Amino acid sequence: MSRNSTRKRRKAPRRSAPPKVALLFETPNAYARGILQGIGEYILTHGPWVVSFVVFGLNDRPPAWLSSWDGQGIIFRGENRRMAQAVARLSTPTVDMTPSRLLPHVPWVKSDDAAVARMAAAHFLERGFRNFAFCGNPDFNVSNRRREYFKINIHGAGYVCRTFEQNLRTRSADARIDAIARWLSELPRPVGVFAYNDHEGQQVLDACRRAGLAVPEEVAVLGVDNDEVLCALSPPPMSSVILNPRRGGWDAAALLRVMMSGEEVPVTEYFIPPVSIAVRQSTDVLAVSDPQIAKALRFIREHACERIGVKHVLQHCPMARRALEMRFKKLLGRSPHEEIVRVQLNRVKELLVGTQLSVAEIADRTGFDPEYISVVFKQQNGMTPTEFRKQFGTVQQESGARIYPPRLVRGRSDVSEWAI
Repeated sequence: MSRNSTRKRRKAPRRSAPPKVALLFETPNAYARGILQGIGEYILTHGPWVVSFVVFGLNDRPPAWLSSWDGQGIIFRGENRRMAQAVARLSTPTVDMTPSRLLPHVPWVKSDDAAVARMAAAHFLERGFRNFAFCGNPDFNVSNRRREYFKINIHGAGYVCRTFEQNLRTRSADARIDAIARWLSELPRPVGVFAYNDHEGQQVLDACRRAGLAVPEEVAVLGVDNDEVLCALSPPPMSSVILNPRRGGWDAAALLRVMMSGEEVPVTEYFIPPVSIAVRQSTDVLAVSDPQIAKALRFIREHACERIGVKHVLQHCPMARRALEMRFKKLLGRSPHEEIVRVQLNRVKELLVGTQLSVAEIADRTGFDPEYISVVFKQQNGMTPTEFRKQFGTVQQESGARIYPPRLVRGRSDVSEWAI
């Protein structure tokens, strides 16, 4: 018998059973489906997990099996307080993804409402608006947070923000739209209206039609969530802040995996910054009283990434260069050159987050010299393009699945320069 045949075979290491995880979600909307997609992508990379997916309604009772469930982790999203109380009674590692933080003693992963409001305010300000309004529902904490942060940004820019906030408990949806129409009719115009989500934005658009107000010329409307079905229903198609629910799902799953391993995770907020704004017809306007400057701004917006300079703007809008500079400064607070660079940098950020193009390729597509782009980007944003992508972007696997950076940022994220 050979020497090799008498050698004892080593036993393969025993693999532990995959953890059992419950995903408890109130009837999923487009945002929640994005969260689930991010969770699924994480599981594909770091799993396997044995997943129980439970859908419940706002007033449903917790399922009987939950109190004796022997799983290892829970991700919870919804506004069902009885369900939240049932989850809180368990000793199972849990991540809270509820809009209202119904589970204050576990980590909370949610969209960064301060960053959403900053992005919305900047969107209207860069279009020259001087009148601003917010439309929300005081029944929901997410609406209240976005209202307050939006007002802070508008007041910080030296303007007043008017608000409409009536819940649906005391009136029908149709009566509420009539009330919004009356409110809109009394606002100074042109006005930029920030709706706390896309459904609210749809009601504002309906109200504009009832009041005979032109969108976007008299009332520009911006929603949140970028629900493409809702945004296309209008007309006109509605602009919307693009959130990052897939990143939220990924980060929630990453947190849960750490917790299930026995490690302690700080019981704090983990904020997910928005991506950008999907600009559609409802805000595709320049609220600038000077028609020549409006014409120059539109030219810059359409051609900034084509290596244009101020001389090209003057060719499109003939006037003395000093007059152009003075009128830009008066209306926008920045020079034509600064506006060109601002538009270029916004496009750079979109490409850093949404594509896997190299920085050199992005420079070429946005009209920057490859040696110059990092210097300008860092001057304006306090970080290099590579650092920005690492913090806010996505990473592409060879398989094609999107994998989000594993680094988690606790507390308020800083994307104040995203769309400014």
